[in-house]
Amino acid sequence: MLAAAFWALIGSGALIVGAALGFWLDVSRKTLGLIMGFGAGTLLSAISFDLVLEAFQESPGLPVVVGLLAGAMAFWVGDLLIERMQDKKAANGGEDDAGADDEEGSGLQLALGATLDGVPESVAIGLTLLGGNPVSAAIVLAVFLSNVPEGMAASVELARTGYSRAKIMGIWIGVVALCVVAAALGFVLLGDAHPQTIAVINSFAAGSILAMLSITMMPQAFAKGGRAVGLATVLGFILAAGLSAH
Repeated sequence: MLAAAFWALIGSGALIVGAALGFWLDVSRKTLGLIMGFGAGTLLSAISFDLVLEAFQESPGLPVVVGLLAGAMAFWVGDLLIERMQDKKAANGGEDDAGADDEEGSGLQLALGATLDGVPESVAIGLTLLGGNPVSAAIVLAVFLSNVPEGMAASVELARTGYSRAKIMGIWIGVVALCVVAAALGFVLLGDAHPQTIAVINSFAAGSILAMLSITMMPQAFAKGGRAVGLATVLGFILAAGLSAH
C-alpha cells in the first residue's frame, strides 16, 4: 500500500512541479501554447497505450465504452458548472471582466481535467503493484510527463486571472492528496476486482482526458501557439509513446 501511495505521489506530484515552473519562468503566450500542445500529445499517448489498451486487455467491449462515456460526461458536467459559475461572475462584475473570466475558466477546466484523470490513473498505478509485481515505470513516467505541462498551463492561466500562488498550490496539493489516497485504496480494495471493473476505471480516465483535450486544452493551445502547436503535439506523443513501448 505504501509503495502504491509513493509512486502515485511521484506521478501526480508533477502537477506541483509544473505549477512551480509556471511561477518561476516568464512564459509567453506562444510558449504556453506550445507547452500545452506538447502536454496534449503526451496525454493522447497515455490514452492510447496506457489506458484504453489496458482496458481492452482486461475486458473488451461494453465496460470500455461505459467507462469512456462516463469519464467524458463527468468532465462535460464539471466544465458546464464552471462555465455557468464564470458567466454568473461576469454578469455580477460587468462586461469588462468577461474576457478575464473566460481565461480563469480555462485554468479551472484544466485543473478539473487533471483531477478526473489523475485519480483513476493513480488507481491504475496501484493496481500494477498487485501480486508483488514491480511498479510499471512506463505508466509512472507517462503520468509524470503529462502532468508537468498540465499543471504548468493551468497554474499560469489561474495566476493571470488573480489566483494567488498559495491558492493555486493549495489546489494542486489537494489533487495530489486525492491521487495518493486513490492509489492506496485501489491497491487495498481492488486486488480481487473483476477485470470489467479495472477496464471501467482505466477507460473512465481516458474519457475524461479526451473530453478535456477537445473542449479546453487543444483549442487553447492552438489559440495561443498557432500552427506550431501541431508539431509540439506530435513530439509529445512520440516521446510518451516511446516510454510506453519500453
